[in-house]
Amino acid sequence: MAYVIPKLPKLPKAGKKEVYLVASGDLRESANRVCWEAQQAMETALTEAVAACGYKLVRAHPYKPDKGHGFISSQREGMEVFSRLDPTARLIVAEAVWQYSHHVLAGLMHHKGPILTVANWSGQWPGLVGMLNLNGCLTKAGVPYSTLWAEDFQEPSFRKNLQRWLEKGMVKHDTSHVVPLRKVKIPAAERRLGEALAEQLQRQKAIMGIFDEGCMGMYNAILPDELLAPMGVFKERLSQSALYYETMQTSDAEAQAVRQWYDQAGLRFITGPNPETDLTEEQILLQCKMYIAALRIADDFGCDLIGIQYQQGLKDLLPASDLVEGTLNNTDRPPVRSRDGSRELYPGQPLVHFNEVDEGAGLDALLINRVHRAMGQPVETTLHDVRWGDVDRSGTVSDYVWVFMISGGAPPAHFIDGWRGAVSERQPAMYFRLGGGTLKGISKPGEIIWSRIYVQDGRINMDIGRGGVVQLPPEETQRRWQATTPQWPIMHGVLYGVSRDQFMARHKANHIQVVYATDARSADRALLARAAMADALGIRVFVCGTKKDGKPWA
Repeated sequence: MAYVIPKLPKLPKAGKKEVYLVASGDLRESANRVCWEAQQAMETALTEAVAACGYKLVRAHPYKPDKGHGFISSQREGMEVFSRLDPTARLIVAEAVWQYSHHVLAGLMHHKGPILTVANWSGQWPGLVGMLNLNGCLTKAGVPYSTLWAEDFQEPSFRKNLQRWLEKGMVKHDTSHVVPLRKVKIPAAERRLGEALAEQLQRQKAIMGIFDEGCMGMYNAILPDELLAPMGVFKERLSQSALYYETMQTSDAEAQAVRQWYDQAGLRFITGPNPETDLTEEQILLQCKMYIAALRIADDFGCDLIGIQYQQGLKDLLPASDLVEGTLNNTDRPPVRSRDGSRELYPGQPLVHFNEVDEGAGLDALLINRVHRAMGQPVETTLHDVRWGDVDRSGTVSDYVWVFMISGGAPPAHFIDGWRGAVSERQPAMYFRLGGGTLKGISKPGEIIWSRIYVQDGRINMDIGRGGVVQLPPEETQRRWQATTPQWPIMHGVLYGVSRDQFMARHKANHIQVVYATDARSADRALLARAAMADALGIRVFVCGTKKDGKPWA
């Protein structure tokens, strides 16, 4: 019997001093074209840095004149690029923009040479956001990698670490701020509460409604069912096509009632006549219908929490989901009744929503909801992008201040003046062709607990720490908004006992979960109770940084 044996082309061998560069991009070509100039500038600076270290950076895939950019912009393209590379060569993934990790994940999972992820440090061009997501994906996949970031690639510390990676294939960073939970003493009251809540969840169970899994290539945002099930958390896989259908079945009168509630609550809409560039009344009413539809579908399936993907599924059908998402996460929100009018749905409480169906954020939000309700603490929670950070140029605070910012949908309970401090502006057309309003505000000063749930070594892990939100002068807030996305809500976050570089070295996602507490002491107790609950559920917990007064947790 004769068989057709495939003959694969011989792979090239990279030179001893050659380093491959790949650049993962967006799936949306409009974004790739707009962002390409920033990527080019970053690659030029990185090429010079590598050359100064005695090596040559070789771009592994070409600029595409017909597309107007040089990004890898699909999973298939990424597979083809990696199929032509020396799998043992040094390889840098360079990111100056948001990117879809699954474009390059297949190639990186099979690459045998040293891998380095590198990001710029810019609010306007969020390479650090894209890199953090890729790092989280590689961590979940068990792929070894090193990571570097810098505002300027000529910085001595960056060059020193780059040289080390080029010569040794590995860079390590300071993560001394991280303490395993076993070294932290949890008071008896908080431990009992956490363990009781864990037992309740495992016995009575919870449903996580997933409106289409795998948003924007975020492999790290999918928690395997077999890891969730022992905790008592099960997924209800829902379709965004069902959400679209339910939205279109919702009456104009019901949508108008939600719109009027917003007006009475004090939410301001910045509207205009051109749907391509302005927020229009039609877009707002469709968002009001989506809000009603989301609650009804969640009620149909008995969901305890839901996540809407939106990108890519709904972006060509409906305006942005962010106004919906921020509203759902607020206790004070427009009432919605069942289809027959007999019941109010989820009365007096948020319907917990996790943006971009990030299931790590979803599980975290579920734990927060249970712990904070039991402790009489604020239950409104949201994830934010780790968008950027900078020193306070106004000199108001001496701490390093992060810009935490999600794409338009934080709960108004987090804002200064609540609903009356909120405004809704049209989403940027580059990402949101059909528009839709954001839910924008400035987060109020106060004490927060921050956290991240992620997968590593086949287990669910949690990093958790304390922080505060500071109030900055209006001009400094505007500087930060203009350096990022001024249509989106902003949180001026300070992390206690965690430096910028320590956080970047450790964090396993582009997202960070935040929730307020009434005061510092209550925040400490809520952190410990949630850590105890997570530990009882089998989550491997790490406490990061210090308390507000600088005292260690251990």
